[in-house]
Amino acid sequence: MSALHATEIKAFVPAKDFALSQRFYADLGFERRSESAGVVYFHVDGCAFLLQDVDAPALAKNLSMHLLVPDVHAWYAHVLRQNIAHRYGVRVTLLAEQPWGITEFAVTDPCGVCWHIGQNTAGFAPVGLMP
Repeated sequence: MSALHATEIKAFVPAKDFALSQRFYADLGFERRSESAGVVYFHVDGCAFLLQDVDAPALAKNLSMHLLVPDVHAWYAHVLRQNIAHRYGVRVTLLAEQPWGITEFAVTDPCGVCWHIGQNTAGFAPVGLMP
């Protein structure tokens, strides 16, 4: 029996206003790699997603993405410096250490998709069922 392997997994993220969402993700820190048939491939380092020109309000308000980064403070400073909340009319939360061992902040995109951007909290000691 052969082992199963995978190369990459990407989510399709909806966009109510396709052009606005493309600018938002570029300003957020993602690089646009390609576009074809209403789908834009965005990436940063080894992480990627597909922005689609599809208005799907039910999906957008229930979709959360998690981006694990090596320096969440740098990302947070970038988001503040870019004035993302004001320029795009979106919500950006405060940076916080979560009880599950991630230091993160959240930002919604113009369509309502919630992005959690965080890093593993230094010195986190798991409790309960976690090893």
